[in-house]
Amino acid sequence: MGHAVFSLGLALGVFAGSLGCWEVGRRLAARRRAADGDGPGMGAVEGAVFGLMGLLLAFSFSGAMSRWDTRRELIVEETNDIGTAWLRLELLPAAAQPELRELFRRYLDSRIATYRLVPDVQAIQAELARSAALQQEIWTKSVAACTTPEGERARVLLLPALNAMIDITTTRTVAAMTHPPVVINAILVLLVLVSSLMAGSAMSRVHAVGWAHVICFALAMSVAVYLILDLEYPRQGLIRIDAHDQILIDLRATMN
Repeated sequence: MGHAVFSLGLALGVFAGSLGCWEVGRRLAARRRAADGDGPGMGAVEGAVFGLMGLLLAFSFSGAMSRWDTRRELIVEETNDIGTAWLRLELLPAAAQPELRELFRRYLDSRIATYRLVPDVQAIQAELARSAALQQEIWTKSVAACTTPEGERARVLLLPALNAMIDITTTRTVAAMTHPPVVINAILVLLVLVSSLMAGSAMSRVHAVGWAHVICFALAMSVAVYLILDLEYPRQGLIRIDAHDQILIDLRATMN
């Protein structure tokens, strides 16, 4: 729950900071106007900052959503790879199949367990090591079975399927670790606060301030930041990808 708590805490901080910056901007502008009168407008600067903030928000959300979709698609791909390799075990000699099928069951159990252990990094690393050991054992025994005269016909079909099954684990691990640089999120939060400051300055010309509008602005910004961070860690927050693991569980059920 580390990233989930951090995302929520940051969103609340953005909300409070946005309100605070808005009020600071309003008071500074009102004080300046009381001392110097109405100066030249800053519409161009405000428009540039708001435009940059909107652009960064859009790109950040789009990137987070794209990575979320990629992680979901990789679950389907791994399920297909394991299922294909499982079916092609039938090409092996009958004597070699029982042991390999049992290794496949243990391997799939390990793969399912790996993502249930999030966010325990040490437990995940241990489970990944167990999966890698099972991969090696499956590969070694499959190659041995394919080099026998009876397993010759399985070599062309089974070994490429096993190779794909093994490769997808690295792809999923890297995808789970892929996030934008921290500085991007920091700049996004900074732009939200600067925009709030400028919005408060611009609204200082209005005598009766509509606080509902101010709160809605701060709330919209904080929710947007939270959603972006939540999509980046889809096994710890509100927007979760765990339900898609069901296809791996369903595949495991067919192996009994």
